[in-house]
Amino acid sequence: MTALIEIEGLTKRFGGFTAVDGVSFTVARGEVVGFLGPNGAGKSTTMRMLAGFMLPSAGTARICGEDVVERPVAAKRHLGFLPEGAPTYPEMAVEDFLRFCARIRGVGRAEVARAMALTQLEGVRLQPIETLSKGFKRRVGLAQSLLHDPPVLVLDEPTDGLDPNQKHEVRALIREMAPQKAIIISTHILEEVGALCTRAIIIARGRVLADATPAELVADGRSMDEVFRELTMRDAA
Repeated sequence: MTALIEIEGLTKRFGGFTAVDGVSFTVARGEVVGFLGPNGAGKSTTMRMLAGFMLPSAGTARICGEDVVERPVAAKRHLGFLPEGAPTYPEMAVEDFLRFCARIRGVGRAEVARAMALTQLEGVRLQPIETLSKGFKRRVGLAQSLLHDPPVLVLDEPTDGLDPNQKHEVRALIREMAPQKAIIISTHILEEVGALCTRAIIIARGRVLADATPAELVADGRSMDEVFRELTMRDAA
């Protein structure tokens, strides 16, 4: 399978601190990769570099063959990015914000309506974003990432703040889209890996500790939680 996401030796240093240390992996169409790690492991920094929001200190990242540093605009055309916190313009109504994002992406009202339908935002489309619950704000962030129907999705904690029913709906949406896209999901919810992901990458202190299917990680009968704890504790020792 052709890789839509290619990361090779990706590194980020802040002064003398190395936040991401030589991370390499690929993601093909049809794969949903869970990106796991403790707080401060380098997950969000890796995703920001992949999305072109942060320059790497070393290494390369490509989206659909386009280098995110050398050809950032071309790379971002193929990318839907849900960052941590899902920043928006809080005073704007939901539909107005999505139309604003759509104009930047060069898509129209039909795509806005489609994104709102996928994320079930029609009922709050006229509400200012600042009046929404955390879960609905997260849906607005997810909707903007889907507007241009990109082949690559990079989602940082996509179900953060959602109630159990909303989590189920978002997971169902990701499963529905998965065959046509390459998707990376950063999450601290281990059950999400088993429910959604075809692969799991575990990272700690900026380095990849494991890259395998969920079934391979728990093949010896341990739970995903036990595997995660053992790998991260071993790395910290």
